[in-house]
Amino acid sequence: MKDPNIGRILQGRYQLARLLGQGSMGRVYGADDITLGGVPVAIKFLSQTLLNGKMRSRFEREAKTCAQLGQRSIHIVRVTDYGIDEEGIPFYVMEYLRGDNLSSLISRQPLSIPRFLHLCRQICLGLQCAHEGIHIDGELYPIVHRDIKPSNILVSQNDSFGELTKILDFGIAKVMQAEASQTNCFMGTLAYSSPEQMEGRELDARSDIYSLGVMMFQMLTGRMPLHANTHSFGGWYKAHHFQPPQSFETANPSIKLSRTLERLVMSCLAKSPTDRPQTVAEILTTLAPLEERYGTGRQIARRIGASLSRLTTPPYLKESNTLSANDACRFATWPANMPIAEIVFSRAIACHEGIIPTLWVMLPLVEIQKRTKCTRYNQFLFLELPHPMTLWLTVLYNEQHGPRWLPCYLDLKTAQGQQMVQLLGQHQHYRLLFFAQENPKHCYLIQISTIAAAQCKLLQQWAAIGQRFSATPNPSLSKDYLKGALEDIKPQILLKLESLYDRQGDDPPSQLF
Repeated sequence: MKDPNIGRILQGRYQLARLLGQGSMGRVYGADDITLGGVPVAIKFLSQTLLNGKMRSRFEREAKTCAQLGQRSIHIVRVTDYGIDEEGIPFYVMEYLRGDNLSSLISRQPLSIPRFLHLCRQICLGLQCAHEGIHIDGELYPIVHRDIKPSNILVSQNDSFGELTKILDFGIAKVMQAEASQTNCFMGTLAYSSPEQMEGRELDARSDIYSLGVMMFQMLTGRMPLHANTHSFGGWYKAHHFQPPQSFETANPSIKLSRTLERLVMSCLAKSPTDRPQTVAEILTTLAPLEERYGTGRQIARRIGASLSRLTTPPYLKESNTLSANDACRFATWPANMPIAEIVFSRAIACHEGIIPTLWVMLPLVEIQKRTKCTRYNQFLFLELPHPMTLWLTVLYNEQHGPRWLPCYLDLKTAQGQQMVQLLGQHQHYRLLFFAQENPKHCYLIQISTIAAAQCKLLQQWAAIGQRFSATPNPSLSKDYLKGALEDIKPQILLKLESLYDRQGDDPPSQLF
């Protein structure tokens, strides 16, 4: 029987296209935002059986919580709209996410350690954002999710970041207000609930950390750390309160973990909240050196090989098409308002062919001379929220001197950032202008870097997205996240560049895109 909602247009804007899923709280549909030209969204409706004042209030709170948190963290599902349909049923609109939930990934096989660390860090960043809280009437109140489990973590493929995790379903999240009364009831998922949650006590961030510990154990071993005699409240109450978690060796003898990682997971599973990490920040601090240790391995390089394999040697640009542009660059002078220091910035230059994109780089002369012959690689990362921003990365590499990283950040809510992203997408290449600190008056060296056609198309799409969204008061949040993402991908890029040199010997390609 066909779902009568399919094809329905909600509030003259959202056309329901397909049922994505349903649960005790309601249904989620995939829809097209026809106001924005058919942009896909997901819409969650509250179940008709729950249409009472208490559930309406909880549903609205869920929407408002996700709306605030999604603006602050890329690792929490983003809510963009809330309303009530013509039948009086509340709904809210979310970003449409394509991918698998973590439960599906674990059911196939346990995660490798590098992949575990990569995904776990992102989950922790989302949780940390929730625990830091949202503003209500000018006051900041922490959020406890209270239902952290693999099915509430979605893993999608992102053009910029590779595997990207999002925390879903804040439907039973608790706003920790000072005047809040005791919960006095159990809400959550039995197998992942903390001992204090089973008791119906007031919860704080440490309860989510216990649930995270259960999930971390499962991600690494494919098994649960605890087993209840019966799948009932009583059975799980006894397991969480009195049963020690099984060891990693017992759960999966084939995996070999560092003592640091074992201790971290087991500490999260401590029965008493005081014996667990007190904040997610503590977990992130422990994970950081582990990810640095494992993240540079060739296992990661192989997993992301599909995206990096797009790098190929491009055809050289014909000199006859670039002479006047080169002349304009050759006679460029260092701006008086820029410091004499090791810096990178973008600038549009007018020439006979029109306006062209350029990247200005100041380095010590010896550093420029080291890379007059090098491989040039570029990559672009985009972050839509909380503030639309693009990281424009150029890498200069040769085997003798290694990489030189030249990151440039483009704010897509500024006229300059918009112009530069559009120019890069249109021209499909850009010039690097090198200035020596010892003699900064004139350009010392000009190089050209070509951009892949698929990337140019993405740049133009990102520019359009940047125009749609309002500017946020603190774009530095997006910049800081992109800086972290850059550190994540550096080892992967370096391995690819090294492997190209290994294959091509002393005559590597001069340019990659």
